[in-house]
Amino acid sequence: MKLIRFGVAGSERPGVQLPDGRRIDASAFGEDYDEHFFGEDGLPRLAQWLEARGNDAPTISSHARLGPPMRRPSKIVCVGLNYRKHAEESGMTLPSEPVLFLKSTSAIVGPDDQLTIPKGSVKTDWEVELAVVIGRRASYVTESAALDHVAGYLLHNDYSERSFQLERGGQWVKGKSCDTFAPLGPFIATRDEIPDAQSLNMWLSVNGELKQESSTADMVFAVPTLVSYISQFMTLLPGDVISTGTPEGVAAGHRPIRYLHDGDVVTLGIDGLGESRQHVRGWS
Repeated sequence: MKLIRFGVAGSERPGVQLPDGRRIDASAFGEDYDEHFFGEDGLPRLAQWLEARGNDAPTISSHARLGPPMRRPSKIVCVGLNYRKHAEESGMTLPSEPVLFLKSTSAIVGPDDQLTIPKGSVKTDWEVELAVVIGRRASYVTESAALDHVAGYLLHNDYSERSFQLERGGQWVKGKSCDTFAPLGPFIATRDEIPDAQSLNMWLSVNGELKQESSTADMVFAVPTLVSYISQFMTLLPGDVISTGTPEGVAAGHRPIRYLHDGDVVTLGIDGLGESRQHVRGWS
């Protein structure tokens, strides 16, 4: 299944994108896509509802705004330097263990919502990433059991303000958590839709110019390793998001460096997870 949420920001309703591309309103199912939904076998229950009632569900207009495809999770756990070539362009050695940091959930917006350059920013950068949605509470899980705790996958642009992140002292979270810095979606693809998360092509362009083009095969630590590893340090709750790192081609890796400016358009996609587009607006 492909799970979507649609409507005005802050008042989104649940929906489903069908195999033929049509989008239907799943409000009659009676639950939003949140911790309770994922943790209480919501996916199989939704599948049963679709089988019994899906034909009666209203169709969603193609002009409807898509919001984040899950209700705000308890946390976003991000992984740094998890692509070999990105570590190389950053001038950093490959980590012996996953590099973890948190991104504020207040940064979450819909896939095609506006990106606002934060006040005082001079180095707002892009990062196309595969994100993982947790489906079952995960604490001290083994790698062999890790995928049993995954509900699905989605597209994430892990926007970063490099001067906040790297030049202002402290941890990376300051450069990762600005408002609008976590567009998610357009949908959550359930795990059965993505049989191999380690062989997905991914790309990102700015104003039509290709900037990032790679594959999740270049990951240093694969999804099962990341889920297991993170669960040794914190409990992952249903609906939580793990963002698994970005490949080479970020603005900071290009010469000459050109960060994002007012009026730019960022477009990105991953095989099987759709595309998103953010129009960039300066702080006002």
